[in-house]
Amino acid sequence: MTAQRDDVEGARAIAVPARETASGRRIGGVDVARGLAVLGMFGAHLGATGELSWDPATWRAVVDGRSSILFATLAGVSIALISGGRTPATGQELARVRTRVLVRAAWVFAIGGVLELLDTFVAIILGVYAVLFVLALPFLRWPPARLLFAAGVVALAAPPLTLAVGQYATGLDEEGDAFTFLLFTGYYPAAVWLAFVLVGLAVGRSDLGAPRVRAALVAGGTGAAVLGYLGGWMSTRQLAPGQDLDGIEAGFGASGPWDPAWFAGAQPHTSTTFEVVGSGGVAVAVIGVCLVVADLLPRLAYPLASVGALALSVYTAQIAAIWLLEADSSDDWGLWARFTLTALVLASAWRWPLGRGPLERLLTWSSRRAAGP
Repeated sequence: MTAQRDDVEGARAIAVPARETASGRRIGGVDVARGLAVLGMFGAHLGATGELSWDPATWRAVVDGRSSILFATLAGVSIALISGGRTPATGQELARVRTRVLVRAAWVFAIGGVLELLDTFVAIILGVYAVLFVLALPFLRWPPARLLFAAGVVALAAPPLTLAVGQYATGLDEEGDAFTFLLFTGYYPAAVWLAFVLVGLAVGRSDLGAPRVRAALVAGGTGAAVLGYLGGWMSTRQLAPGQDLDGIEAGFGASGPWDPAWFAGAQPHTSTTFEVVGSGGVAVAVIGVCLVVADLLPRLAYPLASVGALALSVYTAQIAAIWLLEADSSDDWGLWARFTLTALVLASAWRWPLGRGPLERLLTWSSRRAAGP
């Protein structure tokens, strides 16, 4: 009985659960999208992705950067759902939600710290993920339109702010202190990535079961992706033709006037406005598609949804396996395929009888205890 209850209630991700629609059915598309993000990060970790182009041989590079951005966007969706969905929590319930998110953030940060100690080649996202949970707390009662406006402001203002802080920090030290690294100078600068969480919050405040909302997610996300990547291509052609741009990070160690080329392009992990808009649009469109696929093909989508439901456990197990096997990123995508197949099988085998994953159980139990009845 407990296992059945866990399976109904407990298809949970790193931070919070997918919620149910008014008809009582779970929004399985959220788990499917999260599973896609986790497996995409497998690919980014274990395969040499190269540069994406029109050549089909390069299309595997689509997972680079976009998978982790989808992951961050889904954090916003999940936080919105646990805090009331279309009707944001208020009063005492809002205080309980904030406590639960803070406790989960603390656990995610701690688990990320342990994975960092393994010293693998992977840039661990969990520390920044935890910071994003905390940064999202002041926005829990905002309506979707206001959240999207705030995301636009962050997309425009955060890159130059990050560059300014990065230049100051690297003038003192290579990366600055840990706080500066998490917010500005790291591989996933939280100041920029807050835009994805805000977009996810706006998505989670919508009626995800409504066909018109799903169509709007696909259409709006696709439009943003075209706008962002087209702008990135045009800015690169205008400011740095033929160059492989590094984004705002290229200016961290520089002095003197800012080079406009630092803000050009939309390549993965460049933290430009064009990347934020383009890759954020891809994330929104993928969520819309996954919502439809999960409803139309629930049995076929179950293994992928299981990976998404056990995201923290699967992600942690992946890093531990890379450390144990001393695996490395290479052109051999067979390793990624083996990791993916193993994750799909083991996550499904666990979720079917047991529901929540082991780390998801820990986070759920501790956060509910802390929040009180």
